[in-house]
Amino acid sequence: SPRFASRKDHTELVAALKAIHTAPTEQAAEGAMDEFAVSDPGVRYPAIVQTWHRAWPEFVPYLAFPPDIRKVVHSTNMIESMNAGLRKATRNRGHFPTEQAALKVLYPAVREQIEPRARDVNLVAPHWKNALNAFALFFEDRISVQ
Repeated sequence: SPRFASRKDHTELVAALKAIHTAPTEQAAEGAMDEFAVSDPGVRYPAIVQTWHRAWPEFVPYLAFPPDIRKVVHSTNMIESMNAGLRKATRNRGHFPTEQAALKVLYPAVREQIEPRARDVNLVAPHWKNALNAFALFFEDRISVQ
């Protein structure tokens, strides 16, 4: 959505769109979308409204997730940070002869990002533990907690 708006309007635009993607139900999101369409940013940038209407069927399944999972899905910073840590762990290793060999390198890298040392506490997304709990409850048939 911000690509359709002037950079000076991004703060206002993001604040207006937040009501849509944080809505607790599909009906509340539709109401927030209707409010956005008649708001100042919605009137100034009708392409954003059209884009949301076209993408609505793909957006609705997102609303079925609990808020903690939505926060992780919505925030790509955490994902990019995790990918960067995994790349760093594997960068100088070349290739791995087996899947087990790759896991021996990647597992500690993931653990380091989830449970950092005391000096690194502020580097990890503070909402990761909440999201992990939400994933374990929402996808209990897929995640085994040991």
